[in-house]
Amino acid sequence: REEANLFFNVIAKRYEQGSVVVTSNLPFSQWSNAFADDTTLTAALLDRLLHHSHIIQISGESYRLKGKRALGTVPTVLQNESERQG
Repeated sequence: REEANLFFNVIAKRYEQGSVVVTSNLPFSQWSNAFADDTTLTAALLDRLLHHSHIIQISGESYRLKGKRALGTVPTVLQNESERQG
């Protein structure tokens, strides 16, 4: 919970002051899970992040998993997940 508040404070201070780049492997609909299930905080955070934003969605195979797969070091769970997506 404290980490979620700290991240919100950083974004709130940067809001309309300058650029911020955020990357995530979670869709916005799952962000509240990452922020202590606090939907109010998550909504406020996303409101500030998405205002004036450009969203770039990247799909395809992960370069990290591709390299690990070539070495034969991908855990079975990740390999199965990757196969379902691609």
